Amino acid sequence: MTSPTGAVVTVSDRVSAGTAEDRSGPAAIALLESSGFDVVEYRVVPDGVDSVARALTEIAGTVDVILTTGGTGLTPRDLTPEGTKAVLEREAPGLAEAMRADTFGKNPHGMLSRGVSGTIGSTLVVNLPGSVRGVQESLAVVLPALSHAIELLVHGSSDHNA
Repeated sequence: MTSPTGAVVTVSDRVSAGTAEDRSGPAAIALLESSGFDVVEYRVVPDGVDSVARALTEIAGTVDVILTTGGTGLTPRDLTPEGTKAVLEREAPGLAEAMRADTFGKNPHGMLSRGVSGTIGSTLVVNLPGSVRGVQESLAVVLPALSHAIELLVHGSSDHNA
């Protein structure tokens, strides 16, 4: 059986301009790889609806899962959810809801995340926060479900359909 494939897209004006170092993207890559994923693409794009939508559209169909980091908060340039929604074919709200719910009682700012999740064809897209801690905590919640989601998307069936 081949390893599931993934891509990571960091959404940040500062990182894309070279004025800040990306730490959340490499953290997402490391966690995916340690979970058996083959990460075949990593890119950095500036904040904005169009830049996010374009990156997702270009990558979708070439990997099983795309993780975005950053741009999910409340600042005027935090538009990752809007860019993601513009190209999603179907939402998978349970993933984003689970990530937010896990922060209750641990991080009072977690409820401010506006990240979304869903599918573009057979590719699953998951918005993550832009901090290393946010990436680690969020992926700890959803990683156990990713393989099953990919199985459903790629093969259209699973053991529970028998």
